[in-house]
Amino acid sequence: MTDSTRQADVIVVGAGPAGASTAYWLAQSGLDVLLLEKATFPRDKICGDGLTPRAVRALIGMGVDIDAPGWARNKGLRIYGGGVKIELPWPELASFPDYGLVRTRTDLDRLLAEHAAKAGARLLQGCAVTAPILDERTDRIVGVTARHAGEEVEFRAPLVVAADGNSTRLSLAMGLRRREDRPMGVAVRRYYETPRHDDEYMEAWLELWDGQRLLPGYGWVFPVGDGTSNVGLGLLNTSKAFQNVDYRGMLKRWTANMPEEWRFAEEHATGPIRGAALPMGFNRQPHYTRGMLLVGDAGGMINPFNGEGIDYALESGRLAAEIMIQALARRTAAQRERTLYEYPRILKADHGGYFTLARIFVHAIGDPRVMKFLTSHGLPHPTLMRFTLKLLANLTDRHSGDAMDRLINAMQKVAPAA
Repeated sequence: MTDSTRQADVIVVGAGPAGASTAYWLAQSGLDVLLLEKATFPRDKICGDGLTPRAVRALIGMGVDIDAPGWARNKGLRIYGGGVKIELPWPELASFPDYGLVRTRTDLDRLLAEHAAKAGARLLQGCAVTAPILDERTDRIVGVTARHAGEEVEFRAPLVVAADGNSTRLSLAMGLRRREDRPMGVAVRRYYETPRHDDEYMEAWLELWDGQRLLPGYGWVFPVGDGTSNVGLGLLNTSKAFQNVDYRGMLKRWTANMPEEWRFAEEHATGPIRGAALPMGFNRQPHYTRGMLLVGDAGGMINPFNGEGIDYALESGRLAAEIMIQALARRTAAQRERTLYEYPRILKADHGGYFTLARIFVHAIGDPRVMKFLTSHGLPHPTLMRFTLKLLANLTDRHSGDAMDRLINAMQKVAPAA
């Protein structure tokens, strides 16, 4: 590998949805971008695989062919709780499509990385970044060291993007620690061969019991459309019982109570139960510092309301790319820095108030009495549940919405962005 191939305008570390989105938009603008992925595609990621209309909008913007084979389309969300079942179609809005998608992360991440490569990004797989390279005079990141093809190599660029997921070792090496005042979640999931693989609705089960305890979180059944469904549960650390939960055992007990004809049993499982942490509500900040930008899970960009992160990963990648494109066109270092500091400001303006509302909500449902009240008294009211769906999935029209949209947008504006 020659020195010239190790130089770029921007280095993106991690080729998940956030990194692939960042690299795609940078390459589209004509910048030279290196996209470094430690694994080799296809590789698995722990996720529900569900894409709400917010994520679908981002994929459409990237020019991803969502009409091609492999995408399972759905009409909305079917919710169970308090002895009630309710089907809520995705809202009809000007800003978002009225359908969701499901695609396994094994497939989705490979597709998005290849999409970025087709746009001109230089994708290097099996390239494990080991440390940042810092300028001794300015203490800015100017590249990374990595292990690739059995050798230690250096890659250099004036800007580096940390898109390396919830563990984000690059951010840790740059001194960025997780904020302890933000909620964390845990998700576990398993795939089952089931006749429900082509259901028109994604499902959320709002009552998760561990023995006699009602826990904050929800279970899901997402139809993949390939003969399998992704079945899992997500729990929040706002409950006192969080540390003592046997997540895998809980998933087994939950699925054991499902109707037998759904086939959510051991003999129909296609693999083991796997779990992962969910960093939520901007739990790692600042999102720009010393030449490095954080996108997706590295910046804690998972929605505490519903545990969704793919949409914010894709959106933050596009925003980060737009900011870097502008910054690299500025003439002086001071002008570039002023532009780069717009990235965290815009992120907080767009999502900070909303994530604050979400943090208040998840702390409230940490009390099992609150969770029980909400499921018992909220679910029987369809109008209230349509409002709740818009709030939890962050789906509103900002300028032409109805009364629900205006109320949700007003709540976000008055909530402090932290």
